[in-house]
Amino acid sequence: MRRPVELGRKGGGGGRSRALKVFAGTDSPPHHPTVPMAPVVPLALLALVALLAPGLGVALPGCDYPVHLWCSSQEIAVACQVESRCANLSRPAAAPVELSLFYESLCPACRGFLIQELFTTWLLLPKEVLSITLVPYGNAEERNVSGKWQFQCQHGPEECLGNMIETCLMHEAKNFSTYFPVIFCLESGSSVTKNLEACLQVYAPQLDGGRIAACVQGDVGAALMHRNAQLTEALDPPHQYVPWIVINGKHTDELQAQAEASLLGLICRLYQGEKPEACGGSGALKAPAGCRR
Repeated sequence: MRRPVELGRKGGGGGRSRALKVFAGTDSPPHHPTVPMAPVVPLALLALVALLAPGLGVALPGCDYPVHLWCSSQEIAVACQVESRCANLSRPAAAPVELSLFYESLCPACRGFLIQELFTTWLLLPKEVLSITLVPYGNAEERNVSGKWQFQCQHGPEECLGNMIETCLMHEAKNFSTYFPVIFCLESGSSVTKNLEACLQVYAPQLDGGRIAACVQGDVGAALMHRNAQLTEALDPPHQYVPWIVINGKHTDELQAQAEASLLGLICRLYQGEKPEACGGSGALKAPAGCRR
């Protein structure tokens, strides 16, 4: 088992920002430094610099804009081939790293990865960097009895209930930043199946526990769990254990090992955009053995 990690966040329906306040133990607002205005530069001087500075030079044939407009838009900067000189223009947003976690609600290794690696990495990185999909099913089996789906789980009926609760929670909440803290609360607490109301009160009081319970006990929950079974069975290569981690649509032993050792470090290496502050460094923790079939 991994040694516990002291987390720094999460709270009610306010999503990630509330989580940061709850775990950090402070509600103090961030400081916003005053940004000084840039000095005004005469257009004649700009023109002179444009003609003399290396890399800018004279306007190209496709550039019909005066020099003081070269950095006014991405389109003009491209036409005049001065994109690299226009610090005010933001680069096109890079696609987030996509991570899918196939897991079981009572698997010790799944709980360890979700609590110690996935949740903390999600807290540290902006949503533009990491996109997460959770699929609670794992090594379960399903069968259709008289038109109704029934499930058998590796860790018994309580795990099937835990999988169903988390699946219905996701269905009702819709928003990842709303339901992920609740799932974290369930997985890190004393009971995945008995703490839903307590976790909702702390992390998502706007959600109706009665609606989630109705989903768990009805046909909607069974249909949602059947969908999880289909997603799990469609894995290529087929999963051999859980947690089973898929990064950008791909699973390899190397990616799995890197994610379990330091998910933050892996996401920071894979993200193609401007690196966020959290990517300055990360520690590695040894992952517990997975729940094999």
